[in-house]
Amino acid sequence: MASRASSEVPALGTPAHIPALPKLGTTWYKRGALYWLCRARTTVFLLIVMAMVCFFSISLYQGFRSEMPPTVRTVCDWVQVVAACVALVWGWVRQRRGHREGLLHPPTPEQTRQAKRAHNRRAPGLVAAGRGLVILAAPVMPAFAAYIVGWLVAWLTVREYPSEVGARRWLQEHGSSA
Repeated sequence: MASRASSEVPALGTPAHIPALPKLGTTWYKRGALYWLCRARTTVFLLIVMAMVCFFSISLYQGFRSEMPPTVRTVCDWVQVVAACVALVWGWVRQRRGHREGLLHPPTPEQTRQAKRAHNRRAPGLVAAGRGLVILAAPVMPAFAAYIVGWLVAWLTVREYPSEVGARRWLQEHGSSA
C-alpha cells in the first residue's frame, strides 16, 4: 500500500504541476477568463505607459523645437512625422520577427523565470543611466516613442507568447516521461 504522502503527489499536467509563468501564473494553461483578464490588465497598463511616453517625448520635442526659426521648425516637424512613421513600422517588424524566432525556439519555464529575474535586476540601473540620454535625444524623441509604441502594440496583439509555447512543450516532454 502506498503511503499517504506519495498518493498526494500531483500528476504531471494537473493544475498543481503546471509551471507558473511571469505575469500569467498558471492561467496560460486553460486560457480561460482569468487568462484574458491578465492579458487585458497588461494591455491597459501598457496603453497608459505608451500614452505617457508619447506625451513626454512630444513635450520634450516641443521644448527643443521652440528655439528654432519657423521655417526650420516646419521642416523638422515633417522630418519627425516621417521618422515616427518609419520607426513605428520598424518597431512592429522587429517585434514580430523576434516573436517568430521565439516561437521557433521557445524558452522553457525555467528559462522564462531566469530571463524575468535578469530583467528585474538590470532595469533600475538602465532607468537611472537613461535619464541623461533622454535630454540629448530630445530631437528624435517622437521617433523613439513611435518605435516603442510599434514594438509594444505588436507584442500585445500576438495570439500566444513564446513562453506559453515553451511551457506547453515542457509539459508534453515531462508529461510523457511519467
